Amino acid sequence: MLMKMNLRQLAEKLGFTCLAGEAFLNRTPRWAYQSDLLSDVMGKAEAGMLWITSQVHRNIVAVASLREVSAIIVVNERQVEREVLDHAEEEKVVILASGLPAFETAGILFKQLKEIERNSQS
Repeated sequence: MLMKMNLRQLAEKLGFTCLAGEAFLNRTPRWAYQSDLLSDVMGKAEAGMLWITSQVHRNIVAVASLREVSAIIVVNERQVEREVLDHAEEEKVVILASGLPAFETAGILFKQLKEIERNSQS
């Protein structure tokens, strides 16, 4: 299911802040996956998905790059260190911050993506 809204538009609409990868906000996300277990994301997340997590260490960049997710969405007002953000820039990984808990972030994201899906089928 290909969405017709890019990351920049989605972030603006939902109030997410871009922490890294601003040059890649033209990507079009495909659905989303929520997990804090890196092995789970490596096994289940699909290319183009948004990844919702509260993890903020360097390894999230490696997993996001490996699985080719469209962006990482960091939740729970977690602070991402400059070293991780710099690594994300090097790897062309977008990191967004939602400021909300994972459940609320997943909820608003689900609602928005379903609306886009419905509108694209009309």
